[in-house]
Amino acid sequence: MAEAPIGQLLDSLGVTAELDKGDMPVDAHVLLRVVKADGTTSLVKAVSESLDWITLLGMLTAALKIENDGYVNSCDDD
Repeated sequence: MAEAPIGQLLDSLGVTAELDKGDMPVDAHVLLRVVKADGTTSLVKAVSESLDWITLLGMLTAALKIENDGYVNSCDDD
């Protein structure tokens, strides 16, 4: 198994993100569903180099909250 950059792979899968002008992404956590050569399916996790475990845990918790409840921009609540 070899590590490789996955930017082009994500592009080929049509992965996009809604960012506002001036937004600067600083970390990423990617979960890929992969079909192996033998036909089995597995999950592969990739993270950015600077992502520490506490931020990763926070991102995972936030992702679950967004998936379960939908995204709410706190600025829109006022």
